[in-house]
Amino acid sequence: MPTQEPVRNYPRPPIMEPVPQRIRIEFAEHTIADSTRAQRILETSHPPTYYIPKEDFLRGIWSKSEQHSVCEWKGVATYWSLNLNDRCSLNAGWSYEDPTPDFEAIRGYIAVYSSRVDACFVGEEKVQAQSGTFYGGWINSWIEGPFK
Repeated sequence: MPTQEPVRNYPRPPIMEPVPQRIRIEFAEHTIADSTRAQRILETSHPPTYYIPKEDFLRGIWSKSEQHSVCEWKGVATYWSLNLNDRCSLNAGWSYEDPTPDFEAIRGYIAVYSSRVDACFVGEEKVQAQSGTFYGGWINSWIEGPFK
């Protein structure tokens, strides 16, 4: 297990770093993502947000949504709905198709709300979803709040 990480010690503006653990996401009785190439973004008072390369997801499961939002650090977010085995999860993920220069490494990556899929794992540990519907942080046993 990684050392304890109080989110109050995460920086502002946020930083991005590679994830050393394997990341898996399950939905509709399938593993829809399995990656050892994820990036995570750390920002003061937020649990980490995990970004996975699109190539590490099952093909054909994402459809672009009409929803967009703006992050002052990363740019304009595009939202994606998940469709598999007659199940749909609206706006389950988001990406930055044209990120700001500091976050260029997440171009072509998708982040997923753990609350909008069946399960997400960092290593072998299942994550808890961050409360609310705006932020998409993943909470593990080593992440310490309080959370924004």
